[in-house]
Amino acid sequence: MAEKKNMLTYEGLKKLEDELQDLKVNKRQEVAQKIKEAREQGDLSENAEYDAAKDEQRDIEARIEEIEKILKNAEVIDEDEFDSETVNFGSEVTLHDMEIDEDVVYKIVGSTEADILKNKISNESPLGIALMKKRIGDVVTVEAPDGNFDYMIKEIKRAF
Repeated sequence: MAEKKNMLTYEGLKKLEDELQDLKVNKRQEVAQKIKEAREQGDLSENAEYDAAKDEQRDIEARIEEIEKILKNAEVIDEDEFDSETVNFGSEVTLHDMEIDEDVVYKIVGSTEADILKNKISNESPLGIALMKKRIGDVVTVEAPDGNFDYMIKEIKRAF
């Protein structure tokens, strides 16, 4: 079975590549130094600093592996092919929440970049799925555990 493509914006790709570089070059070296210093303290069986450094090393290696897997299956949006007529990956969408009569703005990104606190929603989220390929003026209904929510699309533009 083919692995799922990780949709990324160019900004998201750059951020992951920078994090990977930092982990491999700086963090690995820092934790290796911590392990070396902890070893010099003697008995490793009751050495909390050694255990903490080894845990940190394990976390760093796991994150490196995770980022490399994401990057291996990354598909970066081609910004030259952006269509401002329909909602798509890489769109910034202004919606009118019809229940609370307020406008909200979301950026449609891949699941690895999603961050609701920064109004970045995944193209795989219920709202993201409902918005895809819709046009200005369209009303979308999103099913949620606490009911259905209606949004009208007011504006579509390139997010990045």
